[in-house]
Amino acid sequence: MSTWDRMRAVTPSRVGQPRVGETVRIDEVLRFRAAHAAARDAIHLPLDADTLAEQIGALGQDVAGVVESRVTDRAEFLRRPDLGREPRTVVDIPADTGADIGIVVADGLSTTAVAAHAAPMIGALKEVFDGRLVIAPVVIARNARIAIGDAIGDHLGVTTVLVLVGERPGLSVDDSLGVYLTHRPRPGRRDSDRNCVSNIHPPGGLEYRAAARTLAALVDGARTLGASGVRLKDGSTSLSC
Repeated sequence: MSTWDRMRAVTPSRVGQPRVGETVRIDEVLRFRAAHAAARDAIHLPLDADTLAEQIGALGQDVAGVVESRVTDRAEFLRRPDLGREPRTVVDIPADTGADIGIVVADGLSTTAVAAHAAPMIGALKEVFDGRLVIAPVVIARNARIAIGDAIGDHLGVTTVLVLVGERPGLSVDDSLGVYLTHRPRPGRRDSDRNCVSNIHPPGGLEYRAAARTLAALVDGARTLGASGVRLKDGSTSLSC
């Protein structure tokens, strides 16, 4: 086995691509184009909120409804990140639920990730909290960035909000899910007020149960500390960022 073969065996990155003459071999070129097309689809394809709501409901978890951000379409969502951070309105979802945990599913930059992993991730969260903490009805947010969870969590009246969001796709992974935790959510929270668990996309990435255990530890820590973000450290054995 060559040095390049050994390197390729431990990373999905395109290293030491085989060549024919002065160019990369045609099968590698085609694989690259397919990966690029999948990444573009992950960003641009609309989220099927109805199917996602059915999947979440099948877990025995109530769904509050669908919230739109302030953007008018996907193109504006990509041009105006600021508008994706704010909901157009929250009047159609329950207010002041008094629940411990709010879950917002935001399409973010990969609807592929949300379609593949959001429902099973919520299933793992339900299992790890196991009635110990009350989960508010899930809110699905379209054309949404992470910070949209601040206004939604504040409206729901939850202690902690978890935003499940599709992460920026790459040429190796187009379906990676991230979960961002904010304690005492309210509009105006900063990124330094959040903790995240990322790279959730089994079997190649973090497994759902491992991610859920990390998030549960962070939720418990936030409730004890009274804050999330840079002051809150993960005390579990799983990886978080």
